[in-house]
Amino acid sequence: MLTIDELKKFGANTDEGMGRCLNNEEFYLKMVSAVPTEKSFDMLQEALDAGDLKAGFEAAHALKGVLTNLALTALSEPATEITENLRAGTEMDYGPLMEKLMAKRDELKSLCES
Repeated sequence: MLTIDELKKFGANTDEGMGRCLNNEEFYLKMVSAVPTEKSFDMLQEALDAGDLKAGFEAAHALKGVLTNLALTALSEPATEITENLRAGTEMDYGPLMEKLMAKRDELKSLCES
């Protein structure tokens, strides 16, 4: 079962995230546990694979919002970098950033499943 201590070790700012969830630990953990299955991860990857920067931006921006609100810094940092590059319409290799983002998502998924 996911705990606040595990999230702190993961790099989450749990005080900030809990504050946004009215300091309701059960609700916060429930919201965090839903992150690994967030559809925006796949939507972002599909948009980038298709070279659709507009759709990529929309998916990245939605994802960034979720991750930032829950103060999942290890995930929100690469999501923010992707979002801002897409906002600017930057054509680049998003592969390394996506690898970092997806690796952290998978790490969170493992924490949620333990």
